[in-house]
Amino acid sequence: MPDYSKLRDLVSHRVELEYDSGARVIGYVASCQPEQGEVQLMSLNKVSFLDADGKVLETRDSVSLVPNVLTGLRKAEGPAGRAD
Repeated sequence: MPDYSKLRDLVSHRVELEYDSGARVIGYVASCQPEQGEVQLMSLNKVSFLDADGKVLETRDSVSLVPNVLTGLRKAEGPAGRAD
C-alpha cells in the first residue's frame, strides 16, 4: 500500500497524477487533509485534465480530489431528477 502521508511533501509543487486509463491530472498541490496521518484529500490549483493521448479535456482554477487507490464503486441512487 502506498504511503499517502508523503503527499504532504508535495505541497507547492506541480504534480502529475496518472490513472490506469492513461488519463492524467496536472496541477499545483495547495493542501492535503487531514493534517496528520494518511492524506485522504488533496486540493490542487491551476489544474488540467488530460486524456490518454495528452489532449486537454478541461482546465480549472482549483479542484479537490481523493488521491487514493479506488477499491470499490457502488450506485448510491438512480439518475438525478428521476421519480421512481
